[in-house]
Amino acid sequence: MAVDARSGAQDETTAPAPQERGKGKAARRKRPMWVEIPILVAIALGLAFLIKTFLLQAFLIPSGSMQNTLQKDDRVLVDKLTPWFGSEPERGEVVVFRDPADWLANSPVPPPNAFQDVLGFIGLMPAAGEKHLIKRVIGVAGDTVECVGTGPLKVNGHPLDEPYVYPGNTPCSQDPAGQFKVTVPQGSVWVMGDHRQASLDSRYHQTDPHAGMVPLTDVVGRAVVVAWPVTHWSTLPVPTTFEQPSLAP
Repeated sequence: MAVDARSGAQDETTAPAPQERGKGKAARRKRPMWVEIPILVAIALGLAFLIKTFLLQAFLIPSGSMQNTLQKDDRVLVDKLTPWFGSEPERGEVVVFRDPADWLANSPVPPPNAFQDVLGFIGLMPAAGEKHLIKRVIGVAGDTVECVGTGPLKVNGHPLDEPYVYPGNTPCSQDPAGQFKVTVPQGSVWVMGDHRQASLDSRYHQTDPHAGMVPLTDVVGRAVVVAWPVTHWSTLPVPTTFEQPSLAP
């Protein structure tokens, strides 16, 4: 028993023996495996969900409209954090956006299986039922974008040098929708695919409620890396042609 140094009285409380303390800690530490595994899985899924929601998300490229920059079935990582800080898409960026006005009406999305539902939840695929597109931003608010003949494509009267356009394609398409001159309103962007003659982009939706523009509220984020397959791994920088100071309206 311990002694109270102030009064000389004996303290009736006793500390547990070292062996008993050790047993208590071991009992608290040890959990059955069947309890620990679900907890770890729940934590991992929760972290993945937070990363998908606020940081990065993987998207599958469903078509060849962005060849040869992106190939069908490539998976890209999309930066979803930057828009949270008020940053807006810039000319030349490759962006993922929600379908603004039934652009994919003639491209039905097959129902996902259970495995795809899980991948969608943790961000390795788009969530079930979501319709997304991926294109290159050509014009931002205030820009005038123009195509005459086979090109070149012009922004604010200045021709673009577009080495990323699919080999054999012309920068502008010689069909009614491919010949245009538009001015991008505030809160929107004008987008086009790199495979110009195989991309149903802003040019072909000029009669929709947004006149072919993509509202900024529909932009999910910028594609920054081709992550899969590993043989296609690459970053997606802004082409130098969009860095011309003269492009400003």
